[in-house]
Amino acid sequence: MALNVGDRAPNFTLYDQDRTKRSLDEFLGKPVVLAFFPGAFTGVCDTEMCTLRDSMQRFSEANARVIGISVDPPFVLKEFATKYSLPFVLLSDFDRSVSKLYGVLFENLAGLEGYHTSNRAVFILDGSGTIRYIWVASPSPGVEPPYDEVIAQTKAIA
Repeated sequence: MALNVGDRAPNFTLYDQDRTKRSLDEFLGKPVVLAFFPGAFTGVCDTEMCTLRDSMQRFSEANARVIGISVDPPFVLKEFATKYSLPFVLLSDFDRSVSKLYGVLFENLAGLEGYHTSNRAVFILDGSGTIRYIWVASPSPGVEPPYDEVIAQTKAIA
């Protein structure tokens, strides 16, 4: 089932880069930017996460929290966060359940049969957990999100 603007964001619990279980509900109360990405240490994903890092002041002005989600294991996400000094939580969807739940599972990435990742996608939630904005890379996860639009949409609900 596809999610739409106006829907309540499904709750989930995933491990973060420090192998601590984190639930979406703990981040609510403020706007939340969920940034799904295919994989750490890949060109476009590195650029995206670093762009979000470099935009943290703008997200802070909107009182928003940024959360990155990929299918990478927590150990990889820890190295990724360290290498790029990422100041936000990274969550490991290693079983791909949340990517499926949010309708952003990308199958057969790079033509590799059976290699399923998160598609590049952004969901902006208001403080109560209602989806206020959705952007999904289509047809290719190689497309970066419209950063200025994401920030503007986040500020609009703050």
